Amino acid sequence: MKLVSLEQAASVVKSGDRVFVQGAAMTPNTLINAICENYRELSNVEIISIHTDGPVNFAIPPYNKAFKINSCFVGSNVRKAVNTNQGDYIPIFLSEIHQLFRRKLLPLDVAVVQVSPPDKHGYCSLGVSVDITLPAVQHAKKVIAQLNPLVPRTHGDGIIHMSHIDSFVEISEPIHSYPEGKISEVEHSIGKNVAGLIEDGATLQMGIGNIPNAVLKNLGNHRRLGVHTEMFSDGILPLVKSGVITGENKAIDAYKIVSCFAAGSQKLYDFIDENPQLSFKDASYTNDTANIRKNPKVTAINSAIEIDLTGQVCADTIGSYQYSGVGGQMDFIRGASLSEGGKPIIALSSVTNKGISKISPFLKNGAGVTTTRAHVHHVVTEYGVVNLFGKNLQQRAKALISISHPDHRESLERAAFDRFGRV
Repeated sequence: MKLVSLEQAASVVKSGDRVFVQGAAMTPNTLINAICENYRELSNVEIISIHTDGPVNFAIPPYNKAFKINSCFVGSNVRKAVNTNQGDYIPIFLSEIHQLFRRKLLPLDVAVVQVSPPDKHGYCSLGVSVDITLPAVQHAKKVIAQLNPLVPRTHGDGIIHMSHIDSFVEISEPIHSYPEGKISEVEHSIGKNVAGLIEDGATLQMGIGNIPNAVLKNLGNHRRLGVHTEMFSDGILPLVKSGVITGENKAIDAYKIVSCFAAGSQKLYDFIDENPQLSFKDASYTNDTANIRKNPKVTAINSAIEIDLTGQVCADTIGSYQYSGVGGQMDFIRGASLSEGGKPIIALSSVTNKGISKISPFLKNGAGVTTTRAHVHHVVTEYGVVNLFGKNLQQRAKALISISHPDHRESLERAAFDRFGRV
């Protein structure tokens, strides 16, 4: 193991380098910000990542003079930069990002990661963010790592021998944690409606946030549920403890909770640490439609910023403003629809916090289509559930209007009539 000072590790990055940064709860902020301190000597350094967390100085002045962000998924800490000339966004499925590294479409000069101390065999863990970090580490010319004893050791594929890491910096600090939000009455209603679609023996995919947590809180009477997901949070813990989540009906990775990353409280990380019930995989495995569909009754629960009357889903932009990213929504929507008894679900509140309808005649000008209307099946709001599969455009409009907010139904009906001649 090559232990170096923070300054020595940061000096590895040179002008013109393409630098991968591990994301989510595992974002190595101390190391990446040490690199940013060299901004006066650097130029044209490209940062590539999915969602990162915490302060990342490459996105703010004066450091951003030396850095440009090329993001595969946009988080709040880089959102402003990505929507200016300081950065940009790559529209890509999470399941395919690994190809950018493995096929040298975006060859990596340096990977900046955070790992656990090595075990007695010399293997370090990538913790709770294996996702696209594993292929980045495998294909970067150089790897520098925060060596952190507070990183949970995870079972699965996120194991890297210390000989594959060029230099380590010893930093002991908690990884990022995320408090559970308070579930509103509207979110509770959505969760109850979604839970009504979930059958015993289903394999779940869910994200982070109040709506997924509201769904999970309504599953206490279910049985034999499994988890094969892109990510998970604290919401699964009571269901594992009570025996609702067992994984016994899964066709692949039976009895295992499979994910490529996790984000939640310290309680969640304590549950994950050295737990063989969990298997953390590369996103090219978890999000591969061919793998997802093998499990029975895959129920994929995803959300949206808006949905138009034909069923087109926008989940990553507000108009032309890049808000998040394509991520794995399409991977799991398609995988669930191909699973035996599977149910792809889009769950969203009927209106925004400002009372604007999320069900609209047309997507906003410049909005990206995250999930096409041909892929959308179940749509859920606090006002009910509709299934668009097999419905024509007029039938879709009528169905979606029926679960829109009552204050907007009349205007939506007029818009549908103007478009289709009837509703």
